[in-house]
Amino acid sequence: MFGALYAAEGTDRTALDAVAREFSPRVEACGPREITLDLSGVERLFGDARTIAAEMRRTAADRGVRVRVAIAATRSAARLFVHHRAGLTVIEAGREAEMLASLPLSLLGNVSNDSNVSNDRLSTLRQWGLRTLGDFAALPPDEVAARLGQAGVEWQRVARGEDQRPLVPAVPEERFEQTLDLEWPIEGIEPLSFVLGRLLEPLSAHLERRDRGAAVLHVRLHLVTRSIHERSLQLPAPMRDARTLRTLALLDLESHPPDAAIDRVTVAVDPTPGRVVQYSLLTRPLPSPEHLSTLAARLAALMGEGRCGSPVSVDSWRPGECAMKPFAPRDSALAPPKPSGEGGRPVVALRRFRMPIPVRVRVEEGRPVHVWIDPPAPSGLRRCVSSGRIEVASGPWRTSGAWWEGTLALPRRGEGNWDRDEWDVALSDGSTYRLFRERGAGLSRRSGAAAKAEWFVEGLVD
Repeated sequence: MFGALYAAEGTDRTALDAVAREFSPRVEACGPREITLDLSGVERLFGDARTIAAEMRRTAADRGVRVRVAIAATRSAARLFVHHRAGLTVIEAGREAEMLASLPLSLLGNVSNDSNVSNDRLSTLRQWGLRTLGDFAALPPDEVAARLGQAGVEWQRVARGEDQRPLVPAVPEERFEQTLDLEWPIEGIEPLSFVLGRLLEPLSAHLERRDRGAAVLHVRLHLVTRSIHERSLQLPAPMRDARTLRTLALLDLESHPPDAAIDRVTVAVDPTPGRVVQYSLLTRPLPSPEHLSTLAARLAALMGEGRCGSPVSVDSWRPGECAMKPFAPRDSALAPPKPSGEGGRPVVALRRFRMPIPVRVRVEEGRPVHVWIDPPAPSGLRRCVSSGRIEVASGPWRTSGAWWEGTLALPRRGEGNWDRDEWDVALSDGSTYRLFRERGAGLSRRSGAAAKAEWFVEGLVD
């Protein structure tokens, strides 16, 4: 059994939907003013079909909504009658075609999805001399298909009160949000921690019931100054643990505290399907996303935003250029093995130092011949680089770029342009390094010992 509600013009769609959902959870919107609903099984709660229809009109009237109500065994019959007859209509099961036979043919245009096509088709049917749904339903289906195609046959079935498809219930919009109005304004992280815990516990239970996880966490703090302090956290994985969400929110608010007392707190999440984890007996388990997220948030609060994560390469010719992305480990067992080289031969690698080591270099005839570690360098750096005579020197490889962006600002990366010579040198003790010097720092081309800040060791060649 199906019901159809057709509201008066100007009716609030939300109010109409609320009326329908009081009688059935399976509701489908057919238009801005029309709703159909599945009433199967509700007779045990409300009584027979006529009682249900009367109760619908009474409920709608209590909400200030004027509606037409029609109940029939099929959705098509209920929709056609609710457009034709005001008030309350109940069609007995099995009499749909009989009751629809006298209705005007123009009702088919009201239940059609395409108004332009329906007007053209109705014009064709009227030219055939058809005036009622019964006239159209009595035509041979084969002849209708030959002249109007499959769409004409579907219209004919609707004219007989037959359903072409099942009811597709609309999923109600569900808000995952909790709000608390405080009796007294609060200041500081500690009292806010208790408030967030009180809000996140029911929110986490709601996510658990719906098998959802939080993809984005929103925290809105209404301040006594009538302003709103809002923070949004993009979570690395769907999660719904209340303690983890509270910890992440507090760590973010410690780095971005509100500038006034708080009198209202709202917590909301953007839901996403829950995370399904399949563990393996053959691989080492990784830490849970909740633990990793908490650790990453604590490190970011300690070191600063943008200073914690995983390095990634950048499409740039700038030496040592890199960027940071959020840390997201991948199962090593699933990662493809990295080849060691063509034919199994080892690959020569350059182990870059995090900060280039300043050295002194003696140059003869434009080529470096001797290198000294700079004495003021820390002892740890002095152990990384040895001093000695250069046996082999390959270079220079001259690179430059970003000269259109600004002035030279070295040795800081990512600022200004660069213009330098690179050398691969092998010392007498067997050590191999990559040296470079900044040609934009006023270097002299003649032989002799260069200034101490002009030469750097970029890395060790293995």
